[in-house]
Amino acid sequence: MRAEPRVPADVLAKLRAPLSAGASSVDAPILQPLGLLLELAGEAMRARLFVVQAEGGQEACLRPDFTVPVTRQHLESGAASGRYYYEGKAFRASPDHADRAEEFVQIGLERFDAAGTNILEADAEIASLAWKASVAGGRDDLLLWLGDISLFAAFVDGLGLAPSLAARLKRAASRPRLLQAELSRAGVEARPVESSGLADLLAGRSSDEAAVLLEEVWALAGIEPVGGRGPAEIAQRLIRRAEAARAPALSLDQAQSLGRFLSISDTPAKALAAIRAIPGAKGELLSGALADWEERLALLTKAGVPEGAMLMATTLGHAFEYYDGLTFEVRSTALGADRPVAVGGRYDGLPARLNGPAGGRAVGCMVRPWRAFEGGEA
Repeated sequence: MRAEPRVPADVLAKLRAPLSAGASSVDAPILQPLGLLLELAGEAMRARLFVVQAEGGQEACLRPDFTVPVTRQHLESGAASGRYYYEGKAFRASPDHADRAEEFVQIGLERFDAAGTNILEADAEIASLAWKASVAGGRDDLLLWLGDISLFAAFVDGLGLAPSLAARLKRAASRPRLLQAELSRAGVEARPVESSGLADLLAGRSSDEAAVLLEEVWALAGIEPVGGRGPAEIAQRLIRRAEAARAPALSLDQAQSLGRFLSISDTPAKALAAIRAIPGAKGELLSGALADWEERLALLTKAGVPEGAMLMATTLGHAFEYYDGLTFEVRSTALGADRPVAVGGRYDGLPARLNGPAGGRAVGCMVRPWRAFEGGEA
């Protein structure tokens, strides 16, 4: 396994300082449950994981990230709010890049708040701390790229789509291939679809109900699931496949508007103006989301992020599918977009998916010290 070089201790201390101030230090087991991570982060993450399994035991993986385990620890504490700093090794495979480190150090901060917290202030704080930690490494070629999953959702809601189609587009927010597939079939009339059997049986049920029913079918058929996928994940995939076959397509005008939205990449002010200029861009949700972004940008500038260092891209996303609001990356011009120095975002829905209380707020960031270090190249 290829490991990153160590960052000088004095540099690591500078990187650590903005994130660790006022936060409780936590750690997380290196072995993490494979099925849970795939359910939360998405099946596409499987190729990046190092999977391990003891004889007769459940499949696990080496820790690819800290967000999920830190969230679980916060929920187990029973606290309504908390700030947690972590520092440790993470492991991700790089099958397409023989020169990439697969064992590397991450430092990060996760912030959990009770319902009613001002998320704009929390977003600006975490993104600005990620920026400050990144620039502490000495690089002078950094830019803060901003995105927002919820802004995409608000735009989709303003297009007046059929509910099933709107829901599918939102689920594909961080998956460019699925979005492109929707754009490519624009104008196609929905055709009658034959019954899809098991998917039809599961459709319309809650995730828990669908998972229980699928387990009953397995038991009757004498089937043992393999590959680390749980019944809830498999059930949802079957349901979504059936929904995709039946859902109407985008109209040509809707597809053109959505395509314009997805192509926006500019300074934040120009990006917001471009969204407002798209035909069909309407609705109170979208107007509110754009107004929130103007306030969020003002807060970021106030927190010390140079206005000229910020860019916005409507397609900015992550390998993990649990982000549902602000997303951001600190990028180095020298390293390129596929090797970000820092990443982060809002994931309010994740605690609830882990059986936490509904309505809680969560946002966090992670910094790669070696990439932030001005002497680092990997």
